[in-house]
Amino acid sequence: MKTSAPTPMASLHAGDLEQCTDGELLTMVHSLGRSHPLRELACETLCARYQPLVRSCVQRYKNSAESQEELMQVGYVGLLKAINNFDPEVGTSLAGYAQPCVSGEIKRHFRDKRWQVRVKRSLQELRLDLREAASELTHKYGRMPTDADLARHLDISEEDVREAKRADQAFQAASLDSRLSDEEGAASLGDLLGEDDPNLEHVLDMAAVWAHWDGLPEREQQLLLMRFYGNMTQAEIGEHLGVSQMHVSRLLAEALGYLREHLTDASPRYGRARLRR
Repeated sequence: MKTSAPTPMASLHAGDLEQCTDGELLTMVHSLGRSHPLRELACETLCARYQPLVRSCVQRYKNSAESQEELMQVGYVGLLKAINNFDPEVGTSLAGYAQPCVSGEIKRHFRDKRWQVRVKRSLQELRLDLREAASELTHKYGRMPTDADLARHLDISEEDVREAKRADQAFQAASLDSRLSDEEGAASLGDLLGEDDPNLEHVLDMAAVWAHWDGLPEREQQLLLMRFYGNMTQAEIGEHLGVSQMHVSRLLAEALGYLREHLTDASPRYGRARLRR
């Protein structure tokens, strides 16, 4: 019985694929089904061939807290997307098409997975440019570059430099409960932070008072300022305003009652008409 000769593609195996051109490997990727073993081998061959390209893209982030191994995996995802989407009939260079795909995938990883606070994309990219510029200028000057040095080098304003540095602080958050060392009983990050300012509540209370301050007549405003900021006695206030100490006491009670009930969202008993004396 006469048997048909196998097709050239069917006779290929792993060792042969290394001799294939990018175009031949891409043809296998695009023409074979996803479950075909030869398609998978073609993808693996292209990934191995373009490993230096992925590594060069990852090198830009060598000062990142992210591990190089993880970034390489992210870069390979971008490379596989490029391999699957590249059309040889439109372009001739897979490398030229793959490089922005790999870089874009790494940037997307940082933007979507690593930022703890939402920062606009332009600042995220400027942050990376600053890191690269800082390394280059440190080597050039033999010292850490100033904001002015970085601004001149990148042709941006010093305020842009400062804003990008502030954005850098949003890149990776640290838990306040994280221990500073592995020793038993070691302090946590939260232990080293300052306590709440005891005057903070006072500031908030005063902000609430000022929100209702305009509801008081001008004379009552003046009276409260003299009593609580000028530390004047009721007798001194009465002499200054030309009224009795008893009248001062009554006006103080009404003014404070007005503020107290507005601050506690109660229905005020003292309307503006009653306060305007």
